[in-house]
Amino acid sequence: MSGYLVRVKAKPSENEQYLSASNRITGVVVMAIGVLGLIDILLEWRTLGGLEVAALIGILMVIAYVGLVRPSVTLSPQNLRIRNHLRDHVVPWNKITGVDVTDILRVHLGDRKLRCPGVQLVMRDLRKQRVASRKAGADSSVSRADFVVDRIDNHLSRYAASAAPDAEVTTAWARPELAIAAVLALIALLAEILR
Repeated sequence: MSGYLVRVKAKPSENEQYLSASNRITGVVVMAIGVLGLIDILLEWRTLGGLEVAALIGILMVIAYVGLVRPSVTLSPQNLRIRNHLRDHVVPWNKITGVDVTDILRVHLGDRKLRCPGVQLVMRDLRKQRVASRKAGADSSVSRADFVVDRIDNHLSRYAASAAPDAEVTTAWARPELAIAAVLALIALLAEILR
């Protein structure tokens, strides 16, 4: 009896996440270089000066993570989650009054706007769009941002009516990232004082 493998497609997730792939790649490269620096310090500089430099490299890695890797926009049937550099916003669908893209994605909540750096336009693509002689390609940041706006509009039309009427927009600080940066800053300061 011979066996065979049948590929079964997994059920697609109802959550959709959008982010800037180029920013994420850049952030991961910067953090990888930071890890190499930390390894070098661990092997060579086992002093308080080395500890101080390691803490400063760690702070730069946190900044790279917060600025380049962390921002994203996640769509789910329950809400829209916006992860900005230092804060997370959870927005029920019935609170959204509009969405558009300027240089980055903006979600309108009545008189308030949340900016979402996870979806942004590249200046090169904006110039191509303004110069009517060339149309932006399907893989341009303009096309990707328009796609995200369409997906948010689709979710808005599908889920706004079923959202809980008493649900509110919640905002929370990026506590782990801020705590790590504070601990590293304290380590760098103590290493400088004790040196």
